[in-house]
Amino acid sequence: MGSGVPTRDVDTPHGRAVVHLDLLPEPAGALVLGHGAGGGVTAPDLVAATRAARDEGFSVVLVEQPYRVAGRRSPPRAALLDVAWTAVMADLASGELRGLRVVTGGRSSGARVACRTAAATGAAGVLCLAFPLQPPRRAGTTPAPSREDELDRAGVDVLVVQGDRDPFGMPSPGPHRRVVPIAGDHRLRSDPGALATAVGDWLRAVV
Repeated sequence: MGSGVPTRDVDTPHGRAVVHLDLLPEPAGALVLGHGAGGGVTAPDLVAATRAARDEGFSVVLVEQPYRVAGRRSPPRAALLDVAWTAVMADLASGELRGLRVVTGGRSSGARVACRTAAATGAAGVLCLAFPLQPPRRAGTTPAPSREDELDRAGVDVLVVQGDRDPFGMPSPGPHRRVVPIAGDHRLRSDPGALATAVGDWLRAVV
């Protein structure tokens, strides 16, 4: 997030999270995004999605998971990420985002967390940036299992914006899942304009 955006701490069962609050006076809704496994909230695709959401009248909250706040780059197991995220969402729902229709999401690992917790957090939709569908196969090893079941289990409308050269692969569309390929790899840095357009169009339809 840019300078001047207020932050505050949120206590979770697994440590202190930090939320970056880019709030509008009369928002149409809210978008809450998480970061990738080893990255932070300033990733280019998160920045582009934030701008697109604000242009559509959405407040935006970016969430730093406790392990990143503590200075660690490697995330804990999925269950701990999900518990921390759910605690942050409950805190926001009773505070700054009370009464708003909320879309959750994130990039890569953050997208997976949002999909797994969509029902628990009452998300109106899930935005997945660079969803890590299947880890690239290493020579001499068997392919890792696909994570498309996490997208299927979201239970709400899902938008996946995926680089057309993403080594993690391309998810398939579904009845409640739109997949938008754009130029780029897993970092989604090549075409922020296309990313912003896809996010803005989808947010208008969801909320």
